[in-house]
Amino acid sequence: MIPPAQAASEAESEDVPPSTVERDVHLFVVQQDGSVEEHDDTVLRANTNAGVDEIAQRYVWFNKDTERVALLAAETIEPDGTVRRVEPEGIRDVQEPRSSGAPTFEDGVLRTVIFPGVQPGARVHLAFRKTRVAPRTGATFAYFVEPTGGPVEFQQLIYDLPADVPLYADARGYVALTPVTANGRTRYTFEYRHGPYAPQEAGAAGYVTWGDRLMVSTVRDYASFAALYRDAAADPTATDPQVAALAAALTAHATTPREKARAIYDWVRFNIRYVALFLGETATVPHRVTDVLRNRYGDCKDHVAVFTALLAAAGIRAEPALIGLGTVYTLPSVPGYGAGAINHVIVWIPELQLFADTTAGGTAFGYLPSIVMDRPALLVDEGVLTRTPATQARTRSVHLTIEVSMDGNAAYAYHVEDDGVSAELERNVFRRATRQRAQQIAADRLRQTGLTGTAKIRTAPLAPTDGPFATTTTGTIEHAVWPAGTTAMPALSSLAGGIASQLQAWLSVPRRTQPFVCIDGDFDETAQIALPRTVRVEDLPTDTEVHDRFVDYASHYVFDAASQTLQIDRRLHTHFGQQLCTPEAFDAMRASLVAIERDALSQIVVRAKEGGAAHTPR
Repeated sequence: MIPPAQAASEAESEDVPPSTVERDVHLFVVQQDGSVEEHDDTVLRANTNAGVDEIAQRYVWFNKDTERVALLAAETIEPDGTVRRVEPEGIRDVQEPRSSGAPTFEDGVLRTVIFPGVQPGARVHLAFRKTRVAPRTGATFAYFVEPTGGPVEFQQLIYDLPADVPLYADARGYVALTPVTANGRTRYTFEYRHGPYAPQEAGAAGYVTWGDRLMVSTVRDYASFAALYRDAAADPTATDPQVAALAAALTAHATTPREKARAIYDWVRFNIRYVALFLGETATVPHRVTDVLRNRYGDCKDHVAVFTALLAAAGIRAEPALIGLGTVYTLPSVPGYGAGAINHVIVWIPELQLFADTTAGGTAFGYLPSIVMDRPALLVDEGVLTRTPATQARTRSVHLTIEVSMDGNAAYAYHVEDDGVSAELERNVFRRATRQRAQQIAADRLRQTGLTGTAKIRTAPLAPTDGPFATTTTGTIEHAVWPAGTTAMPALSSLAGGIASQLQAWLSVPRRTQPFVCIDGDFDETAQIALPRTVRVEDLPTDTEVHDRFVDYASHYVFDAASQTLQIDRRLHTHFGQQLCTPEAFDAMRASLVAIERDALSQIVVRAKEGGAAHTPR
């Protein structure tokens, strides 16, 4: 018999999936008022040592205020069939960590089950009953399912509802069986099987954007879903005198609606701490505006409630916009909350024709974080689906000077100016950093460029909340040129984060089969590299131009033999026009990207001189 450790090692070398879902059955019994009893029965198998880590500890999430959980079975089935039950000390409840200690969000609990004796070839069996003792707002039910990424031998999802309550479904990859009606109730069953999944490609959109998913809901359409949120979110404290007084104080020096909205936006993002819980994981009704203002924290729906109330007090109409947060760029055809469905809410300001998300503390007014760009959004007051902007301004201008001394070490000065959406993102990084952390960021960027040396950074004032932002980093580079022999020195025009970094990210996958994130931007980089007279230049990069329907790029190199100085100019403009590019688009642009990357990573070849005049390369 092969020892389990050896078998696991051989399995891993053969690229066997770490774990497998052998059996996974979920039964949801839904009542007329929306209350639910859920029965889950799951068996997972560890195929490798990595699989042991995946399955040896399982979590059952529940809302302690509205749900009760009873474990029906928790056991390890060893490879020889021996059953080891989980002892009481292996089961514990822990606070949902994302609540960040905020008392009004302590309803989320993780029941943690730690299985004993798990090894490659072993199975863990977990069965539980979760009962929702308080129905959700509107007496509705919805459930979103997405694959976990491991092979599934058998999965079944059963929804048992009153016969007069229809269930709407968007099933992609999940097979719907014929509904069965008996004794005044209807059972809807979906089954799923899947072998090993292709790995998620670097920079790719979330799997459920294009892969398998299941959403079921008793709400027939998005307009009805919007109305449920709108009615539940009604809050009499939104017009409280303290709200009006705060809005008046914040907008005292603003004259236009945009200036007023910006002043309120900045106050909310800097003064209401964001508790990062997905919408729908806990209660979907915002806390009262006056309570959020008093506590100075809240989740996304609380941010929206406060922001829209303050805007209304300043005479600016705004409404919530329900959206999917993350790398998922689509919504199911039926509405509901879920990780790959609606899980976040932002604000739409019709008068200004812009979206705003105050939970994104590092995003300036008028811009959006990339994780909510180019996505469907449900306007709550109007009950219609629209889409957030696909593009927004992003520019980066760089000037780099490097002066190499006779010993081969170099001094450098690196000036970067960001504008558009990236400016406040960069400013906020340093606004929230300690002095020590700021210097560490600069050192990291030098190291990520592949250089060894020192870095000291100075920033523009951090008080502004919009407009361009600049940093200047100075320091030394060790062994930029070797005093003896030949050196291939990088023809740098930027440290990490510039054109070369963009190209390396896009080309991190040689051939793409999955949609990937492609964000527009403009990059302008200039560098001057001064070499000592103790070396002769053997080879230099040549000018390059690349143009296609997605990118425009040009580089220019001028070498002055008298001063031993090379000037480099590189400019990249991307015009994808969206945030999600197809594999076909990647195939069309790949040759261009490779040509640009080759130029952005080009080198200067120098050789130490034994004497004589400087050599001018051909």
